[in-house]
Amino acid sequence: MREYGSNIILPSLDNLFSSEQERQDAKLEKIQILPLSELHPFEGHPFQVRDDEEMDKMVDSVKEYGVMTPAIVRPRRDGGYEIVAGHRRCHASQRAGVDTMPCIVRELDDDTAIILMVDSNCQREHILPSEKAKAYQMKLEAIKRQGRRSDLTSSQVGTKLRADECVAQGSGESRNQVQRYIRLNNLTPDLMQLVDDGRLKTTPAVELSYLTPEEQEEFLSYMEEEGCTPSLSQAQKLKAASKESVLTKDKIHGIMSARSPSVKPREPQLTIAVSKVERYFPKGFTSDQMQNLIVKLLENYYRKRQDYER
Repeated sequence: MREYGSNIILPSLDNLFSSEQERQDAKLEKIQILPLSELHPFEGHPFQVRDDEEMDKMVDSVKEYGVMTPAIVRPRRDGGYEIVAGHRRCHASQRAGVDTMPCIVRELDDDTAIILMVDSNCQREHILPSEKAKAYQMKLEAIKRQGRRSDLTSSQVGTKLRADECVAQGSGESRNQVQRYIRLNNLTPDLMQLVDDGRLKTTPAVELSYLTPEEQEEFLSYMEEEGCTPSLSQAQKLKAASKESVLTKDKIHGIMSARSPSVKPREPQLTIAVSKVERYFPKGFTSDQMQNLIVKLLENYYRKRQDYER
């Protein structure tokens, strides 16, 4: 027989002596003012904190108004807190001579923290290709470990999303573009630096990433010696030669020096300002009419000179 009152749950003392508002507030995240000395960078953080013009503006803002948006941090096993979002705000506070910063403390596992860290930084305006490459790789691996494919769907019929599609959704870029950025992680540091500097375009750089590290170094030497960069077509030929294990120094030179037979060398141009010659033509003559008449006059001059030389 069921005992009367066996399912009654008594409220805790805290609930008895607290208001509904206080109980709701307890469920919300609290903003804490933490010393900068207790804040540590995210391990493997792929985004650089640069002392550029934008940082100077942030420092001025912190001096005048303080940090307006709290950083997101998580407790560290060794004490203190690891910054998940807010590295630039922390650096700006240090430069501004501020000792503390508002923070929201969250208990986050490693993969959730990585995803949040990448998403919060990818909204910035100026991000280097190398930063995107490392960040997208970190997020991709975190999503795979989480098994997020079982949670996310891309249509009403419940089609599972690929991990790289999940990365693309959070970045605002296409899945193919995300894959291209991730592929850049296979470049040697020197070639990656050329991409960051804008001296090597991203698309041919992706093709070069399929070369072995030794082949990349050999090609970098050629680029520096010749002062050139590859087109997409040339980079694709270099990749094909590498796949066939025939990418020697001579092969690199042959690919880079060859010209497409369908592309004619550009003819040198002769430019004459209309203001210099318009007084010699009837009023209302267009530049095309002037050009045609000049060519005809030169043809007549050439024929007369030929006759004279005979």
